[in-house]
Amino acid sequence: MSKRPALIPLLALAALLTFSGCRHTATPSSTVTFLIESSPTNLDPRIGIDAQSQHIDELLFDGLVTRDSHFNFSPAVSDSWQQPDPLTLRFHLRSGVRFHSGAPLTSADVAFTLDSMRDGTIVSPRAATFAALRSIETPDPATVILHLSHPDNFLLANLARGALGIVPAGSGRDFWQHPVGSGPFRFVSQEVDKEVLLTRNPDYWDPAPEPPSGTSLIHSLRFAVVPDGITRALELRKGSADIASNAIQADALPVLAREPHLAVLSTPGTIVQYLAFNTVDPTLRDPRIRQAIACSIDRELIRTTLLGSRAQLALSLLPAAHWAYTADVPRYAYDPARARRLLDSAGRTPDAHGIRLHLTMKTSTDEGTRLLAATLQQQLAQVGIDLQIRSYETATFLQDLTRGSFQLYSLRWIGGNEQPDIFSYAFSSSRIPPKGANRGRYRNPTLDHLLDDAAAQPDQAIRHADYLQAQQILATDLPALPLWYSDSVLVANRRLANLTPSPSGSYTFLTAATLTITPLP
Repeated sequence: MSKRPALIPLLALAALLTFSGCRHTATPSSTVTFLIESSPTNLDPRIGIDAQSQHIDELLFDGLVTRDSHFNFSPAVSDSWQQPDPLTLRFHLRSGVRFHSGAPLTSADVAFTLDSMRDGTIVSPRAATFAALRSIETPDPATVILHLSHPDNFLLANLARGALGIVPAGSGRDFWQHPVGSGPFRFVSQEVDKEVLLTRNPDYWDPAPEPPSGTSLIHSLRFAVVPDGITRALELRKGSADIASNAIQADALPVLAREPHLAVLSTPGTIVQYLAFNTVDPTLRDPRIRQAIACSIDRELIRTTLLGSRAQLALSLLPAAHWAYTADVPRYAYDPARARRLLDSAGRTPDAHGIRLHLTMKTSTDEGTRLLAATLQQQLAQVGIDLQIRSYETATFLQDLTRGSFQLYSLRWIGGNEQPDIFSYAFSSSRIPPKGANRGRYRNPTLDHLLDDAAAQPDQAIRHADYLQAQQILATDLPALPLWYSDSVLVANRRLANLTPSPSGSYTFLTAATLTITPLP
């Protein structure tokens, strides 16, 4: 069978863009239209953990602290904090922070946000993140004191913008319908599967710098849901949309870069694509079968064709530059012969038709993911694995993953994999949904012990040793296969400026982005 199944649809897309009659004819607008592949599943920051929910929530909500490009913490709603001992964190809230409703943000709101996830008021996948919290003290409106039952090295990271969104005290289960935050943009409306509308918060406590003459900050944002990749590319080409982040297929990027009104910007990314297995499935519970699948995937071929070389192969969920990362793990280079030996050892010999086993991979309707699945289908067939593909609307797809109703799926970790707590969140036996994202129901007591020790251990050298062992266990058992780190790529209309792609794919660059002011006729 051909080793290049991805090329035909990609070349077809390039041809469509090249010969389409669409041209840049749209009338400039004060509203910036940002293309997204799917609707956010839930804009309550305590609940939504899909990429669109988290990215848009970062514009609507604040955390106690924030992180810079080097993963260092800096003030946000809290302008200072202290940790007098390993079991106490004291935050001092800055004055003048208000919710979009005009109400002041106080310590009561912070306490409520955390407690509502911990006590079951809201069923939150983030609940286990705050398991170390024993109690919260609010001696005055500007002070929050967190008392821990045991040390937690990741608590501060989980209180940062993007991981935590502070909501008004009393926000209930219907909060997602009209979320009210304190961030740089305010929620206007949402129509599922169509759009999300935001407008700038003029009273934001951390205003963006004054833009250059002839430009303005973005006042209104329209996140337009366009599931089809070809349509997204054409919308940018004809000027009816302004920007897309990590949502354009690789072969379309050179075509769009030739358009005089478009710019393609990129930076090496921390977004990691992975293939996950249901480890309690009768077929996939044998790690030899998971290893065989890994050896059957020609990741380098996919990287150079499907991704246009805009990615780096991955050995871990952590970015390679992270202090806890290690490359000293078992590896699974493309090796069909090894895959067949592993399948033989697992008792999966070929039948009269050469088929060793049947599997089903679930995907969303996202074009890139479906194309990846089709490529995997052809590659796995070479070792006798019959892979069927089932695509579902995004909300249904994610619900199935949460319930464990799948055999294989592929998603991306965006932002959350920039700290080693990702290993607990994705693989600890205590983080099976709804308490986390261990959707594959993986259980390993040795791994649990290593991750618990690393979370509480003050000595970073010991923590590093714990994480080295954890990554070696994960690379052996293979509950999920890290595939590659995707470059972060923006395609934007040149009427937008001051754009800086985020390695994690965050949309926060929109806060300082500028828009050319079009003179009135």
